[in-house]
Amino acid sequence: MEAAETLGRRERKKRATRAALSDAALDLFLKKGYDNVTVAEVAEAADTAVTTLFKHFPGGKETLVFGGAEDRAAAIAAAIRERPEGTRPLDALQEFIAVRGAFETDPDRNMKRRLRLIAATPVLSAYAMRRWVECEGALAEVLAAEVDGVDAGDVTVRAVARYALEVPSLASLEADPRAALTAAFDRLRAGWPEF
Repeated sequence: MEAAETLGRRERKKRATRAALSDAALDLFLKKGYDNVTVAEVAEAADTAVTTLFKHFPGGKETLVFGGAEDRAAAIAAAIRERPEGTRPLDALQEFIAVRGAFETDPDRNMKRRLRLIAATPVLSAYAMRRWVECEGALAEVLAAEVDGVDAGDVTVRAVARYALEVPSLASLEADPRAALTAAFDRLRAGWPEF
């Protein structure tokens, strides 16, 4: 059964409004430049009210580009805690990253356009990096739980968490982001074999 068939009318309408806002924002940001577009212009282009825009995207302009529904720190911790037996923590983290954004194997047209916008807009590039780095504490905590006698405040655990979470921003700018992701994680695993 199709997802649309199982959703109620209200939920379908919410999704359609959210998609219209996101698409309108992307079109305007690419056409006029991110800094030159207001949320009012996005709402008007999507034929909605500004209050409707903020209802769907409470974080403002950045969330029109990135979404924002996922609690990334919790999702990272879950990916490591729930990894298959025999999978190292850094392998699980790499797999988590590899299905997002620039690392998707076959991104759709809108994702490619979104990635171009992010790469060309310093405020969005910085926001993308912040979203990863803000997960440092949660990642350090779950990594520390993997090694007896080490706590999340240990500088080496914090360092591996910080380095690992900066990889997506660095690797996404390479000609082959997936290869860069793999190369960076290979180095991290070599430097911290306990993870």
